[in-house]
Amino acid sequence: MNDTRLRFGHGRHSLAAAMLPVAAALICMAAPPARAEGLLTPFSTAPGPQAPGPWRFATLPNKAPTKFEIAQLDGQKVLKVDADQSYGNLIHPTRVQLNGEATLAWRWKVEQFVTGADLHTKSGDDGAAKLCVYFDFPANRLPLGERTKLAVGSTTTGESVPTQTLCYVWDAKESKDSEFDNAFTKRIRMDVIESGATDKAGGWLTERRNLLPDYKRAFGAEAGETLPDVVGVAIQADADNTKSRGISYYSDIDLRGAPAAKPAQ
Repeated sequence: MNDTRLRFGHGRHSLAAAMLPVAAALICMAAPPARAEGLLTPFSTAPGPQAPGPWRFATLPNKAPTKFEIAQLDGQKVLKVDADQSYGNLIHPTRVQLNGEATLAWRWKVEQFVTGADLHTKSGDDGAAKLCVYFDFPANRLPLGERTKLAVGSTTTGESVPTQTLCYVWDAKESKDSEFDNAFTKRIRMDVIESGATDKAGGWLTERRNLLPDYKRAFGAEAGETLPDVVGVAIQADADNTKSRGISYYSDIDLRGAPAAKPAQ
């Protein structure tokens, strides 16, 4: 990796890149307090090759962008994610109460893992398949050093940086069910829910996560009784560190739960 990469621990821009994968356009939807389905726009509704709004793309300056495009595969319209020595995120803002009703479900497939990836190291922090959830934990509850890093990240990237992020990962070598901090920041927790190639027909795996227990396991010690809203979902794929390539696919992503009102400004 070169010195221009915007990452924690790599010069004055290092924080920005570590946080950008979780920097959502937090233009969140106010909604009545009732259970709702279809809170994320389905990829299958896209009229063309671009992911339908409000899904939006975010990357880093001077980096090759990861490609996110709608494709036909196995008889269905899905999202293809191609990270070729590149970096990028596809982000969907939302605002959902974090309670027992909050669930996230999807199907995904990895066609090519990123060679040389090692999620425990800054030089190997690449991956073909990561689905991340952003939480709006009160920043004033964080230590001063953490608040400062978030502020620097927001200033550098021009993005609102979530205070807590949980990334579900399908990795080539990390053990299934392993959990650990991101190599650059403990504001991001990695939860490896799939490991290595699958022998299932077509290579597709189906996931369904209950967000509340996953959140408590990842951030419970820090959060205590506080249950922050879910404020975004993002698909992340990068292979710029390792100068490699990763390819994955996603079906429609189904977020369910009770929409939460946007806090008063």
